[in-house]
Amino acid sequence: MNPLLSRLQPYPFERWRALIQDIRPNPAFSAISLGMGEPKHATPALIKERLCASLDGLASYPATAGDLSLRRACADWLQRRYGVSLDPATHVLPVNGSREALFSLAQTVIDPRQHQDVGGPVVLCPNPFYQIYEGAALLAGATPVFANSDPTRNFAADWSQIDAATWARTQLLFVCSPGNPTGAVMPLDEWARLFELSDRYGFVIASDECYSEIYFREGPDAAPLGGLEAALKLGRTDFKRLVLLTSLSKRSNVPGLRSGFVAGDAEIMKAFLLYRTYHGSAMSPTVQQASIAAWNDEAHVVENRALYRQKFAQVTPILAEVMSVALPDAGFYLWAEVPKHIGGGSDVAFASALLAQYNVTVLPGSYLAREAHGLNPGAGRVRMALVASVDECLEAAQRIRTFIHAQN
Repeated sequence: MNPLLSRLQPYPFERWRALIQDIRPNPAFSAISLGMGEPKHATPALIKERLCASLDGLASYPATAGDLSLRRACADWLQRRYGVSLDPATHVLPVNGSREALFSLAQTVIDPRQHQDVGGPVVLCPNPFYQIYEGAALLAGATPVFANSDPTRNFAADWSQIDAATWARTQLLFVCSPGNPTGAVMPLDEWARLFELSDRYGFVIASDECYSEIYFREGPDAAPLGGLEAALKLGRTDFKRLVLLTSLSKRSNVPGLRSGFVAGDAEIMKAFLLYRTYHGSAMSPTVQQASIAAWNDEAHVVENRALYRQKFAQVTPILAEVMSVALPDAGFYLWAEVPKHIGGGSDVAFASALLAQYNVTVLPGSYLAREAHGLNPGAGRVRMALVASVDECLEAAQRIRTFIHAQN
């Protein structure tokens, strides 16, 4: 067996299931889950119709690079969304959702033979983080190192915690903007700092942007800044050592379609295509056609965003009466602080008691982070995914408010 497998930690939902296996939720309340970030809005009809109309594609082996028409649709979307012009033949690759691409990109760019005299290669991650980053690093033979989020700076990662010796060992940096679970969006000056470090030390930046289309404010600058867009604004038109990863799952409510794309540095795309050819990760022609329909349409994205805006506008004030919580920059999570009078502020105790007494699931924040720099930055917080219907989310918020009042 691959000995690196022993270094993997249980996934957050595995830990949650183990924690609650003996809990019997109050049967007086129907179950409402704000735990998993799985979109629950209806899949747009245009995507389902194109999928059903393209079943002949099941009779063909797909090319790993994908059909050029799909790559062109992705490039066109990047142009409309970010003002970025890319060659679809050399800068864009379809992937089976951003999750598998985040993992396989690490296997492509990490050289485990390097830096052995100083402890081996490093993969830098924000903390808290999406656990695929850690698993991808470990199975590529690298060591994950974490930069904690800073609550005083809207939960931005504090990259100043990383010393020069660690930066020098870094081969890959994962960033997530808008962030999971905090919802924080990276500003241009933070991108400039990371690009400068990438130039100095030669590491690749993987920009996870799967929440980019869920945001709440209006106006010309309301949409979250993307990595390629930031590079363009800073005059980095070759997108050197930069890869954007995005997906249709949240944008278009099709998590089961497993469709996304990566874009950026042409040299990395060439190597990534080679890896993926052997990895066996070609996208079905049927899914490709449905994906083209999705990337070419914005009306359903606007409608989807409006639903989230409605939920956050109604739910956030209710929870803010009893918890420290605020509207995030973007994304569909609330990152709420547990009141100190409940279990001493323990996120695990809060989530367990809430489930038992009111049958509402939230995820302990400590499960989404690692101990680093003397603390676990997720401790004392819970993540709430507002993915259910408006009525269910409102009901959950009202139960949480009642639960917290009852603990006084």
